[in-house]
Amino acid sequence: MNLNDLNTTLESKRQEITEWMNRKRSEVPIPIYGSVDVRDSGWKVAVVDANHFPAGFNNIAAEDERHLAALLKNHIKRRDGECQWVHLYPESHTRNAAYVENLTTLQRLIVMAGFRCTVGSPELAEYGSLAGLSGPLKLDIVKLDESNGESTIVIDGLKPDLILLNNDLTEGIVPGLGTSRVSPPPVMGWHSRKKSHHYEALSVYVNEISEMLGIDPWCIMTDWFVSKDKCLDRESCRIELAAEVNIFINKIKQRYVAMGIDREPVVFIKNDSGTYGLGILSVRSGEELLALSNRKMNKLMYSKGGVEVENFLIQEGIPTRLKTDNGGPVEPVVYLIDGQAASWFYRVNEKKGDVENLNSPSAQFQSYNDVGHLYGDNAHGWHALVAELSMLAMGKEFSRYDK
Repeated sequence: MNLNDLNTTLESKRQEITEWMNRKRSEVPIPIYGSVDVRDSGWKVAVVDANHFPAGFNNIAAEDERHLAALLKNHIKRRDGECQWVHLYPESHTRNAAYVENLTTLQRLIVMAGFRCTVGSPELAEYGSLAGLSGPLKLDIVKLDESNGESTIVIDGLKPDLILLNNDLTEGIVPGLGTSRVSPPPVMGWHSRKKSHHYEALSVYVNEISEMLGIDPWCIMTDWFVSKDKCLDRESCRIELAAEVNIFINKIKQRYVAMGIDREPVVFIKNDSGTYGLGILSVRSGEELLALSNRKMNKLMYSKGGVEVENFLIQEGIPTRLKTDNGGPVEPVVYLIDGQAASWFYRVNEKKGDVENLNSPSAQFQSYNDVGHLYGDNAHGWHALVAELSMLAMGKEFSRYDK
C-alpha cells in the first residue's frame, strides 16, 4: 500500500479531521511552538523526532513569517490577553551563527505579532551581542532579582509578561523561571522528558485518526520499544540489548514481507533521555551492535556521575522516498505554532543514505517556497497531519509531567 494512493480519502475526511483536531486541542495544553522531522517512504509517513524547543526558525521562508506571527499572537493572547512583553530565553550557543539567526528570526516574529521582545539570559550577561548569519543580535542585560527570597528574571529591574524558552534545559531548570509565566513549560526540558513518553502519547492519537481514515496505524507511526536498565559498558548488557534488537528487526521483516516491501530493516538506537552531545546508532542486526567499538557505544551514554543503567529507545528506521536529482536523501521538517503546521523546509544531505540520520554538518536546508514543487506533494496532507498529531502528543506529555 502507498499512502499517496489514499490522498483522495484524506481530503474527503478533511472536515471531520479538522473537527476532531479542534476537540482534541481543547483537551490538552497545546505547545506554543514545536518542530518535527518527518520520514516519507511511500508506504509509511511518520514523525521520527519531535522538538519542543525548535532552533531552526532561520530556515523558514520569509513568505511564511506573517502567518507564523499571527499564530503566535493568537496563542499568547488566548493565554494572557494583557501580555505585551515577551522575553526570549536562549541557549548559550555563543559561536553558533545559525542558532543566533534562529533567535533573530524568532524575535522578528514576536515583534511582528505586536509584542515587545527582549533577548538574553544571565549566562550571556557578559555579551553585548552575538554574531548571526545576517549580522549581530543585540542582547539585553538579564539579571536575577532575589529580593523576595526567590529568583526572578528581570531586565532593567522589570519582569517580562512572558518568558519564551528556546533552551531545551538539558542540564536542568535554570534559575529565575519559577516565579514567571514560561512557555514551553520548563518540565518539558530534556532534564526530565523521555522520548518514549512522546511516542506513548502519540500512539493514542494515531490509533484514533487511523480508525477514522480506515488505515493501519503502522502506516503513520514508527515502530519502537524501550530497552530498560542497560549498562552498555558491560558485555552482558550489550548481549541482552542485541537479542532484543534482533527480535525487533525480525518483527519488522515479517511486516515488510507481508506488504511486499523489498528492504532490509534498519533500527536506530537512541538514549531515551536528553539530546545534547548524544550520538544515534543505526544497525541492521544485533550482531552488528555487538561488533561496534567502545567509542561508538559510549556516544549513547548520557549519564554522568555514577548512574549505572540507562534506558534506550529502539526505533524503526524509515527510508525516505524524497531524493535530489543526484539521488541525495531529503526529509521534511515541519514547524508548528499553536499546534498548527505553519512552515515547511527540507533537510538535504547528499553525503548520507536514504535511511540514515541526515542531521549532520553536511546537511543543507531548503524552504518549501523554493523546492516545494519537488518534495512537497504531501506537505499539506500526510506530513501536516502527522506533525499536528505530534503536537497533540506534546500537550499530552505535559499533562503527564505536570502532576
